[in-house]
Amino acid sequence: MSEEIKDQAPVEEQKPVMSEAQAILSADAASAAADAEAAKKKSKAKVMPAGIAFIRATYNNTLVSIADARGGVISWSSSGKAGFKGSRKSTAFAATMVAQDAARTAYARGMHEVEVRMQGAGAGRESAVRAIQSVGIHVTCIKDCTPVAHNGCRPRKRRRV
Repeated sequence: MSEEIKDQAPVEEQKPVMSEAQAILSADAASAAADAEAAKKKSKAKVMPAGIAFIRATYNNTLVSIADARGGVISWSSSGKAGFKGSRKSTAFAATMVAQDAARTAYARGMHEVEVRMQGAGAGRESAVRAIQSVGIHVTCIKDCTPVAHNGCRPRKRRRV
């Protein structure tokens, strides 16, 4: 008698049944690991050597933001962040300290050349530009982007007595 060998279908291993909560938790753990990897890659990313420095010098404060060519902010600083309070925030010295703080951080990340865009009529306009240059960042051009009102709103009607 010849024995017939039966073709047996391979037995599939069944995955353990997970509840909905377990499935959500495992998906959250996977996404958290992916986010951690992205954060590592993001911190190691090189910054473009050229960018834009935005200086906003108002009568009460001075803000400096240094961004890459696309507009993503690399470093920023303000008079309040530098430790100035009250009327000292609007001084030229405060603007110098603020600009140096922001420029040092950007220089450490690879920024070597900026285009300056100024806004406002505060006391720290020129001193902020000089402070950026003193850190070692080359200033290619300076633009004044202060908004100017063109005729404004329609005036109120004349009062009749």
